[in-house]
Amino acid sequence: MQKSRFISEGEEESFKTIRTKAVARSLISKLTLHAMNNNQNRFYTSISIYYSEIFPYNPMQLQYVKSRTGDLRAKRLLDIGCATGELAFQLATEGANVTGIDLNEDLLDQAIRKRGGASNPEFQSGDMLELENDFKAEQFDAILCFGNTLVHLETKEMVAQMLNGVSQVLKPGGNFLLQILNYDYILDEQVSELPLIETGNIRFLRQYLFDKNSPKIRFYTELYLKKENQTVVNETTLLALKSNELLDLLRNAGFQDIELFSNFKQDAFGGKHVPLVVSAVTAPD
Repeated sequence: MQKSRFISEGEEESFKTIRTKAVARSLISKLTLHAMNNNQNRFYTSISIYYSEIFPYNPMQLQYVKSRTGDLRAKRLLDIGCATGELAFQLATEGANVTGIDLNEDLLDQAIRKRGGASNPEFQSGDMLELENDFKAEQFDAILCFGNTLVHLETKEMVAQMLNGVSQVLKPGGNFLLQILNYDYILDEQVSELPLIETGNIRFLRQYLFDKNSPKIRFYTELYLKKENQTVVNETTLLALKSNELLDLLRNAGFQDIELFSNFKQDAFGGKHVPLVVSAVTAPD
């Protein structure tokens, strides 16, 4: 028979201190996330009108998805960071049932207007850290996260939380397809500027500002609107996640058959190239 034991005054105070610290950590984490989301929203709202012109649909993304998932008909796909929905529309045309999530309401409004009266794709406001709360377990056949979306999370702990959520809402043997930038190359070579984007309406300058001994990069942009003769300046913070760190995080989240590529054509990863494209699979039943 187990004997009862009374908690001493000292132990009770210790428990109270532990609880208080845990609540404080949780509150700080929520406030940090709120501030992070606000900063990112301001950035994407500032470029939202011209987003599809700055980042037009890339047909190689669709080919990459099809090469990894096979026939898309009737498959359920989640597009994380769907923006104006360009890829989601193409996936739906191929017969997939697509849900696109984004935090920026201006980008989502554009996607919804383009969809018109159709029900597929479905677009909704969603946080990539809340996948387990927003969706059912094993709901999707494949999950996509392109456009360097992942590194808007501020810490590796947040990335781990997101990847665990992905693994929970993917079906066994489901595909997780990811694209960020090759921060091995960017950090090693101190690449300070990405290629200039220019069209008839805009000129988009993108620069990296490095902080010594920090895993973060300051992403500085200037969007020049030619017709308006105006310049929109912005800055946001990105987590410079190196390939070995990403591999560890994916493995810890239970992913298998992880492959890294230098582009959506699936050329070998490594060297002086900007993209990093990933394919990973959840464990089968």
